[in-house]
Amino acid sequence: MISRKLALLAAAFACAALPAFAQERDLTVIEPVPTDYKAKTTPWGEPDFRGGWPIDHLNGRTPLQRDPAHGNRAYLTDEEFAQRNEAVEQLARRYENEDSEGTMGMGHWAEVSAANRRTSWITSPANGRLPEFTPEGKRLSSEMRSTWRRGQPFDSWLDFDSWDRCITRGLPASMFPFMYNNGMRIFQAPGIVALQMEMVHETRIIPTDGRPGIPAQILNWMGESRGHWENGNTLVVETTNFRPGPSATNIGTTGSPPENDTPVSDQAKMVERFTMTGPDTIIYEFTWTDPVVFTEPWSARLEWQRDDDFGIFEYACHEGNVQIRNFITASRAERAQAAVGGGQ
Repeated sequence: MISRKLALLAAAFACAALPAFAQERDLTVIEPVPTDYKAKTTPWGEPDFRGGWPIDHLNGRTPLQRDPAHGNRAYLTDEEFAQRNEAVEQLARRYENEDSEGTMGMGHWAEVSAANRRTSWITSPANGRLPEFTPEGKRLSSEMRSTWRRGQPFDSWLDFDSWDRCITRGLPASMFPFMYNNGMRIFQAPGIVALQMEMVHETRIIPTDGRPGIPAQILNWMGESRGHWENGNTLVVETTNFRPGPSATNIGTTGSPPENDTPVSDQAKMVERFTMTGPDTIIYEFTWTDPVVFTEPWSARLEWQRDDDFGIFEYACHEGNVQIRNFITASRAERAQAAVGGGQ
């Protein structure tokens, strides 16, 4: 309750404090990443990124992909921002509305934060949208299965994706905000960085000691990462060896394709840059290249804020989970009834 009220206050303040935003800058240009801040170092001499970096503050209706009506604008106009702010306030009020009605629903389940002026998380291509699929990408997409595909029957575990089965959201989907479980925490040891993610209880292990990559035949759900430090403030991570299966985008992120059907091939590569721009801020950027699926690479940028008090809870997705069976039995029953009743 308190956090939701604070989000509303923050959104209202942002709307009131920046009335001339659109008049003072080129809305098509995102300012360069500052590079003058030097992070503190760990006892072993590497930049110290340790701590909590949850991305719940980014869950303010900024879409993955830009509305075509915004063209090449990276930021909303003042009028558009006021409209988004009002939409966010309405979502945040669901909690209080449900309390007053004596009900519990999405207002008690889904998190919302202050509105953001960005028109999309995607920064390249210039239109802020995912590139077109290649012919092979279209074929692979058409063959993907999940509970998010409309009209799909269910007959076996193969009809469910890795997120349905509580295995992984994959990359880069896991690096975008969701309606809940937005915890991120960075741990470090000499020559290694670990990025813990609250959703689907995963931890990315990123060696920074210069060790070679693994053979191309070994594929992992989250790929295989190697990192190095630049300029005393930036962690650069290159990830390859992706196992096909998860969708590269996730319906839980506003503005994503709605059916979790963005394929990932074993040729995909992700290059990330985590740049600490102040003691409590990181600018996170990545470029996703998958020549099998996309006609060109695409990039995104998100601004992280430190919150060492953010609590990460167990993601006990599979405890007592009978949904796979329920989907299959319900799907078969619906089809049997339709066959008997002539589709009525």
